[in-house]
Amino acid sequence: MSNWLDKIMPSMIRSDSKQRTSVPEGLWKKCPKCGAFLYKPELDKNLDVCPKCEHHLRVSARRRLDIFLDEDGREEIAAELEPWDRLKFKDSKRYKERLAQNQKATGEKDALIAMKGRTLGIPLVAVSFEFNFLGGSMGQVVGEKFVRAANIALEERIPLVCFSASGGARMQEAILSLMQMAKTAAVLERMKQEGIPYISVLTDPVFGGVSASLAMLGDLNIAEPYALIGFAGPRVIEQTVREKLPEGFQRSEFLLEHGALDMIVHRHEMRFKIASVLAKLTGQDQPEAEAAIDLEGIKPDQPAPESTDAPAS
Repeated sequence: MSNWLDKIMPSMIRSDSKQRTSVPEGLWKKCPKCGAFLYKPELDKNLDVCPKCEHHLRVSARRRLDIFLDEDGREEIAAELEPWDRLKFKDSKRYKERLAQNQKATGEKDALIAMKGRTLGIPLVAVSFEFNFLGGSMGQVVGEKFVRAANIALEERIPLVCFSASGGARMQEAILSLMQMAKTAAVLERMKQEGIPYISVLTDPVFGGVSASLAMLGDLNIAEPYALIGFAGPRVIEQTVREKLPEGFQRSEFLLEHGALDMIVHRHEMRFKIASVLAKLTGQDQPEAEAAIDLEGIKPDQPAPESTDAPAS
């Protein structure tokens, strides 16, 4: 025999469903830090920085380069490279299937995009990791793209800028992925010997083989605010040392305080800061500062939905 709760549950479910669908899909995005619902057009103009708490939301690799590079004169590097399952790797799913799934989900062939272009008029090569592609993991294609980008920087004697967002080396490629650490470090050593600037920008998150190689080898190591950066995860470290880690451990602010980073730069200021540093290093004229982002006039047609969840810690 059904009780009173069984009788009213269907109507409660229908009511809740109607409430959810009344919010236009894709119009709002929830801040993972403060829990506020953010109007998507406003968030886009604000470079995916929460206007409520200044949290830097994760962005795709292509979006990152769109934000960083000048619109004119962009040229993608090694866009034809595609990964392949050389080891016929299989865990709960075949690696070949994982590749196809991630390519469809992201629209990218692998986890790194490389482009030649300009930032506030300063010629350079820029690469960016796509974290949504297998956690931004570094395999053969990622390593090869990075090296080709660095070689162009060497040939044309222009700086290289890398935006990292990665969980580390790609386990499905085993030793072939681990060798990319040495491969990328070797080409960066050549750049150092030739006096070609390399700036590394660490974004949330950077771990494993990427943090242990190319991400921390910059002539200048920059991070975005509150980015999670390390080698092993905090739970692994706590289990190993059998101690509670300090508050904010592995956040960019903690790393800056302990000398592991050179500076933390807000996303709004990243283009100007990097262009200014590169102009100084390469003897070019200093770029003009960009106008501040104005969010006035961007108002939603409907009020934001009310959040019922607690904000992320």
